[in-house]
Amino acid sequence: MAKIRLVPDRMLAKSGEMRSNPGDSPNPTAALKSKLTDYYTLTKPEVNLLILMTTSAGFYLASRTHFRLSLLFSTLLGTVLVASGTATLNQWMERAWDGRMRRTAQRPLPTGRISPRAAFVFGLCLSIAGGAYLVLTVNLLSGMLAIATLLSYLLIYTPLKRKTALCTMLGAIPGAMPTLIGWAGATNRIDPQAWYLFAILFLWQFPHFLAIALMYREDYERAGYRMLPAFDADSRFTRAEIVGFAVVLVAATVLPGVARQSVWYSGSMLLAGSLLLYSCVRLAQTGSRIVATRVLHHSVIYLPVVLAVMAFVR
Repeated sequence: MAKIRLVPDRMLAKSGEMRSNPGDSPNPTAALKSKLTDYYTLTKPEVNLLILMTTSAGFYLASRTHFRLSLLFSTLLGTVLVASGTATLNQWMERAWDGRMRRTAQRPLPTGRISPRAAFVFGLCLSIAGGAYLVLTVNLLSGMLAIATLLSYLLIYTPLKRKTALCTMLGAIPGAMPTLIGWAGATNRIDPQAWYLFAILFLWQFPHFLAIALMYREDYERAGYRMLPAFDADSRFTRAEIVGFAVVLVAATVLPGVARQSVWYSGSMLLAGSLLLYSCVRLAQTGSRIVATRVLHHSVIYLPVVLAVMAFVR
């Protein structure tokens, strides 16, 4: 228990004079800006950028002949609201373990800059608002897909991170859902081509997220997250897995061009995949954390290039 100290009146008066100095009082504007920044951080804006990109790709590829900018805007707004709510609720669920990891220890919840109750209410409101907005302004299917993404991420992927390394495979399902939300937003249905786009994003997540798991292996272990198999102490299996998924991913992107006998399409996809494949093979050979970082960066470059080729190259 803290000791209680009696302070003389003259000292209290002096301290009161010091506090009354405008230069020593906190700046309300700065405090508000800091708080808003913390709430913005809870939404994971860097992840939302990826979600906006893949949702837009799904929408555009589904509606080339009847593209409506206003409908795209509504689809993106509703999707990003649900995604922001999901990210906030995920951090609310994992706040105790985030505090044990160097890469997440300074987030608003582990540091106490935002209370768990405030974060929960914020995330819930964003999620409900986003789902309702999609249903009311886009269509029921897109809203249901967005809510299904939220529930599968929070109720399946998030708890499984502490139980099994299969969480990456299961987490890749909600991770690829924005493509279907975008497609449904444009057409109010899910066509076979939408599932192909879903498969591309599903496969892409393995080199991307397994590279992150290798980069922060000790950090994840410190928090009790099982992002990698327990039997794979030297990471050989995971590195081979990264190469395998990268090969399947690049092959899947090239096949439509081969089927259509489009040299431009196939060549563009091969060129886009060559850098990713090279870094994945180098990671398998070296196991270097620096190379794992390169795989991460190359995967971030690769995905928008692939989506652009699918949208604009014939």
